[in-house]
Amino acid sequence: MKIGMILDASFPPDPRVENEAVSLVNAGHQVFLFCLKYADEKSSEIINGIEVRRYKSNKLEYKLSALAYTVPFYTFLMQSKIYQFIKDTKIEALHIHDIKIAQAVFNANKKYNLPIVLDLHDNMPEVMKLYPHLQIFPGKYIISPKKWKQKEEEFILKADKVISVSPEFLETLKTRIPSAKNKLVLVPNTIRKSFFEDYTIDTSIIERYKNKFVILYLGDTHIRRGLQTAISSVEKLKDIIPNLKLVIVGKNTTDIILKQQVQDLKIQEFVDFEGWQNVSLFQSYIFSSDVCISPLHRNLQHDVAYANKIFQYMSLAKSLLVSDAIAQKKLVERTNSGLIHQEKNVEDFTDKVLKLYADEKLRNELGENGKNFVRNEFSWEQTSKKLLHLYDNLLN
Repeated sequence: MKIGMILDASFPPDPRVENEAVSLVNAGHQVFLFCLKYADEKSSEIINGIEVRRYKSNKLEYKLSALAYTVPFYTFLMQSKIYQFIKDTKIEALHIHDIKIAQAVFNANKKYNLPIVLDLHDNMPEVMKLYPHLQIFPGKYIISPKKWKQKEEEFILKADKVISVSPEFLETLKTRIPSAKNKLVLVPNTIRKSFFEDYTIDTSIIERYKNKFVILYLGDTHIRRGLQTAISSVEKLKDIIPNLKLVIVGKNTTDIILKQQVQDLKIQEFVDFEGWQNVSLFQSYIFSSDVCISPLHRNLQHDVAYANKIFQYMSLAKSLLVSDAIAQKKLVERTNSGLIHQEKNVEDFTDKVLKLYADEKLRNELGENGKNFVRNEFSWEQTSKKLLHLYDNLLN
């Protein structure tokens, strides 16, 4: 089948999009990827078998995307590009990545009436409520998460199939939209075997942390990810764990708040802000660590989604410490791969770190449990089978 994936961003990188597309290509499908370009990237190229087609965009279009369901300008601009994409590639099915560009796709598809798969990476209406620019004027008054939620339901009802990333999110959709129950398909964000089978160790990272007790965080560092809890805990832990290091690999515009907190607590020597690093270095950071964390704040998005980092941690046999956001709590408890702390609770976080620090045997056992789960049950090669089945039967 000739499948047209629609992404309203530049590519690469996007691990989920690439994982899905490569798996479909390897299964014998032809995948064309519609994406945007903001500079002088090639208009078309083949990446890992994916036939990438890039369409010019600009800062104005990017800003208008936030208003996609307030005013129709973004949808109008995108649908003409998507119409041309469908015409040029002669695809047989459309695969929409998230809802921002969904209206444009449905509009462009009116003439062609191709089957549509809607891929919900996030609970977008709930994520939007956490954006800083929606807390203040003018965003607070012109962008409505409630309207986005209504559009999400409309698109779910229109789509032929709907993919999402966690059982918890699918359950909320079944409750909200019972009539859509039979079109929902679970395709979790998991990691490819190559992450834990094919990598190179950076010895400089290993050497830098070899005599430290490392608490590691990988990924987006937005305030809602909970790192303020970990930083506050360091002030208490440093007096008990003298060789302590909290290593933060990632970035966000809110990092200024985290760095100020570290300065205010006078714990600079115990916290390393590594910034965003190439994914090829992740294995080296994980192997350098003793405990890997995901201290997410609880909200309607985090309660139904897994952070991909926890599978990266688990695959290399590291014990976890995660907050009680429902999806990750259930997963860690089911696999017995780590400990749970109450979100935002510094004392509980601290107590759980100390329990892991004092018991190397426990850390090793939890790490091995996580490793066995990911490698035997929850790698992308296992979880992508439902995606392949979906496309094998879509035209039927």
